[in-house]
Amino acid sequence: MASRAMRHLGFMGSARQRLSILIFHRVLPRQDAIFPDEVDARRFDAQLTQLKQCFNIISLADGVRGLKAGKLPPRAACITFDDGYADNATIALPILQRHGVHATFFIASGFLNGGRMWNDTVIELIRRAPDRIDLRPAGQGEFELDTVARRQAAIATLLGALKYLPLEERLRQVAALCALVPVDLPTDLMMTSAQVRQLHQAGMGIGAHTVHHPIVARMEAAAARQEIADGKAALEAIIGAPVSLFAYPNGKPGQDYLAEHVAIVRELGFEAAVSTSWGAARPGGDLFQLPRFTPWDRGQFRYMLRMMQNLRRNGDTV
Repeated sequence: MASRAMRHLGFMGSARQRLSILIFHRVLPRQDAIFPDEVDARRFDAQLTQLKQCFNIISLADGVRGLKAGKLPPRAACITFDDGYADNATIALPILQRHGVHATFFIASGFLNGGRMWNDTVIELIRRAPDRIDLRPAGQGEFELDTVARRQAAIATLLGALKYLPLEERLRQVAALCALVPVDLPTDLMMTSAQVRQLHQAGMGIGAHTVHHPIVARMEAAAARQEIADGKAALEAIIGAPVSLFAYPNGKPGQDYLAEHVAIVRELGFEAAVSTSWGAARPGGDLFQLPRFTPWDRGQFRYMLRMMQNLRRNGDTV
């Protein structure tokens, strides 16, 4: 009912020629107590059902072609995933196939085959830590972790403190935390090369997301270029096909990437790139700074209302 109402009320005027690009990261098998708002299988299945009722879901490659030609299907939308989590292949792919829906997966190639992103190291360390830890020798504080809320707060504090450090310094500090809290950490969070090929062979899109997921705005231009180029080359070697789409790590214009990185992506032969600025793409906009958005609301009506509101935003660029 909510979707029918939105179809009649929300897609008028210039909103008809807009492309909504949704961004996901993980699809968990079940709800996570520490991250209850993270999408799980049941919620993702319900969201796809709802989105199909209101949008025409197309591939991002088709969306880019439509933007170039100035002709999009009505209510066009694309689905994208960032980073390369294994549950994208084991949980999300079967649900996408059951719905007959395409998605593009932006993969940081350096974490394939047993790697782990720095933020997941922090998250899993705090998840498995005892109820009290002292991280002062690593430059952080003491943490009481006797409740879920306190573990959530500790994760937020540590991620905030480390996120914008230079890549090597950030990795050094994460290693120092691990040395102080010796717990077993998972090695299967990210995809294998075989799972990347599985997604490609299933007809899904594979996009580049650098090698190590650095914030390129904090890097020298040459190093940023190498990260972007090497990530593209690694994925092309895995799937045996060109990789023409890119996602900026973190993706905030002017904060996580700059105009020089947009130029690098163009020069390396990509056809388009996506940010994490809220908004919907439109013909004539910058194909190398396509905005993306996903509502966080659980209720059907508010979820679709926020999608409608997002349609009227252009997204920020540099």
